[in-house]
Amino acid sequence: APESTTGASTALLELAGDVSLLAEAPAIVRPGRTPAPLAAGASVALAALLAVGARRRRGQQRGAASRIQLQGLKTGMVGLPNVGKSTLFNALCENGKADAANFPFCTIEPNVARATVPDARLHDLAGKANSEKVIPEQIEYVDIAGLVKGASKGEGLGNKFLSNIREVDAIVHVVRCFENDDITHVDGSIDPVRDIETINLELIFADIDQIEKRLTKVERDVRNKVDGAAVEKEALVKLKQGLEEGKAARTIELNEKEEVAVKPLGLLTKKSIIFAANVSEDDLAEGNEMVERVQKVAAETGDKATVVSAQVEAELNGLSPEEQAEFLETLGVDESGCKSLIRETYALLGLRTYYTVGPKESRAWTIKAGWKAPQAAGVIHTDFEKGFIKAATVSWDKMLECECSEDTAKERGLLRIEGKDYEVKEGDVMHFRFN
Repeated sequence: APESTTGASTALLELAGDVSLLAEAPAIVRPGRTPAPLAAGASVALAALLAVGARRRRGQQRGAASRIQLQGLKTGMVGLPNVGKSTLFNALCENGKADAANFPFCTIEPNVARATVPDARLHDLAGKANSEKVIPEQIEYVDIAGLVKGASKGEGLGNKFLSNIREVDAIVHVVRCFENDDITHVDGSIDPVRDIETINLELIFADIDQIEKRLTKVERDVRNKVDGAAVEKEALVKLKQGLEEGKAARTIELNEKEEVAVKPLGLLTKKSIIFAANVSEDDLAEGNEMVERVQKVAAETGDKATVVSAQVEAELNGLSPEEQAEFLETLGVDESGCKSLIRETYALLGLRTYYTVGPKESRAWTIKAGWKAPQAAGVIHTDFEKGFIKAATVSWDKMLECECSEDTAKERGLLRIEGKDYEVKEGDVMHFRFN
């Protein structure tokens, strides 16, 4: 090939980002024709570019299994009517558009929106790296219709409510812990423990009903000596007994095989939960007696509880960051309750964060706790997981000390080269090498 053509080809190959792809592109294929041998020069480069595009499209279409797992995670927001659930949902999520009004069943169809995970570490890293773009992680919330007594028997929007809960991975239970004569309560008085029990009982009743139906089939399978049926029956009997005693399924001890056997049921009370005690502006800093009662209930079942004011969060949404800080200071709190709730939700889902950092972009990536380095790489792109070789890794705080310079981290002995068996730690800054 003429020198000029070869030069152009080399430039195109460099643009493709992977000269080794040339071996994967022996021919250009046109619809309805047999593959034609490659011409020299530009044709070679064009074919390589086409190969790059094809590989990228295949990766995008397949998606990494790890990434798909994470994208499907949802947290449902539940509570009795008029507890401030939809107001809080709108404050949590930038694109939240749930109706919020002073009457029951204001929410009918579930609203879905995403909330940005607050992350000071990411912004510190981006600042040191002089990044042009900063991309935080997000999690998805679903605002579900309010529940009333008898939901498990179809009262109110019970059937819809319960089916919507089955589709989420964790629950934020919004509990009213404020007095306001202008906002009605479906039971005529404010009692957060009673409200919690109302929803818990409806979820328990729904789980018992589901288990009884499943037991009918499993008992038949046991008689027919179907593999695994005996283990599942034992698990179902344990769960039914515990539920009938008023226990949530997540608090009932099962062995590993039993857990696997009943997982497909998606029991409502098996889902992780956090209680959001919704208080007035005046009680945000110190809480109140109702908050203490909610915290006690949560502690008894090993669940989390956090304090938030939907009223305050709605007001904060219209303010600049500086004005928000001033407003919160006057209330005697350091940060928005929404930020705390989002972080608690992130942990509730069993999620962890690692970072990629550079002058063009600093980004937070979400993984599940316990994931190995190749799985973490796959969240970025399928090819990173498939061709994983190693990961240059520095903890986020050490990376800050090194001014976000990988070379400096290496000189100081802070850079680690991790292989396929490395379990990614919270806050790792990673640079993947892949084939």
